[in-house]
Amino acid sequence: MPFPLFAILAAHALQAPAAIAPNTVDPAAAKAAAVVDRFHAALEAGDGKAAMLLLADEALVFESGHVEEGKAEYQALHLDGDIAYLRGVKDRTLSRTGRAAGKLAWIATQGQTSGTYNGKPVDRASTETMVLRRIAGQWRIVHIHWSSSAR
Repeated sequence: MPFPLFAILAAHALQAPAAIAPNTVDPAAAKAAAVVDRFHAALEAGDGKAAMLLLADEALVFESGHVEEGKAEYQALHLDGDIAYLRGVKDRTLSRTGRAAGKLAWIATQGQTSGTYNGKPVDRASTETMVLRRIAGQWRIVHIHWSSSAR
């Protein structure tokens, strides 16, 4: 059974510091942010196996109104498409904010994606939120929410 996202966010809200400056990753969330970076690097390198190691089994992925419930479903339905997409485009981070408290962290990133995919130009503004949970001493991604729009 997937870990309920509302429970993650509610627990985090109760434990998180009251304020964090925009475009700042709280030092307590630095290792979680590094996991997000490793996930992206694995996708960009076409290494789906490495990317999957960073997802929790119950990971919930939201993108463009679609939902993959669990790591296995994301791998079966979405992973190859994400890798193919990233072969033709480049993502540039514009800002990132993150917090961690206890076993929970969130990393929110704004960026730009540009390049060519399926022979068509891509120029999009993007937002990403990842929620991570420390599992057996390691940060693992339990929720991804990707959104983008034409620039």
